[in-house]
Amino acid sequence: MRPGLIIAAPHDGLLQLAAQAEISSFLAGIERRAFKQAMFAVRDEDAALDIVQDAMLKLTENYSDKPASELPMLFQRILQNTIHDHFRRQKVRVAWTTLLSAFGNKNEKDDDYDPLETLQAKSDSNATADPAGIAEQAQTVAAIEQALSRLPIRQREAFLLRYWEEFDVAETAAAMGCSEGSVKTHCSRAVRALAEMLKARGVTP
Repeated sequence: MRPGLIIAAPHDGLLQLAAQAEISSFLAGIERRAFKQAMFAVRDEDAALDIVQDAMLKLTENYSDKPASELPMLFQRILQNTIHDHFRRQKVRVAWTTLLSAFGNKNEKDDDYDPLETLQAKSDSNATADPAGIAEQAQTVAAIEQALSRLPIRQREAFLLRYWEEFDVAETAAAMGCSEGSVKTHCSRAVRALAEMLKARGVTP
């Protein structure tokens, strides 16, 4: 177990010293069990450490005024949600790199073409990939996120709803207030633009 895992309660003038001491005591008692829980789930020490720290921070920021009796249930709910978010981000990273690769391998220029519809479902296994693959994937995702900021607003909105929020075409159209055909057009142009920007930077998903 790594030292320094506990996150101290924020020094907010609105928090009473007693409440700070109470939540710090709770975190000190739960940290090792929480870390083991996260390790069982993600099978990666660094990821487990990040998950527990994130969960502790959320608890101190949002629930430091709660009675001690409510902290265990609140923390478990936050911890499980944080673990789920980890797997969701992992799944999205695979989807992003895969969809860009799939698009790049096609000469499809139809604006109604939605590359997500052609991708085969990936394994839902929680097993961690090799470290080199994870690092490379993380670099690609970081480049994608930077490129996203340069997209037109509607393209970026459609892309994020489809590939981050995992909305289907109909749900995305309803959220954006446009037709399903427009969603496909925005997504196709967004993916094409992202692929071109990444290629210019020497990134090949």
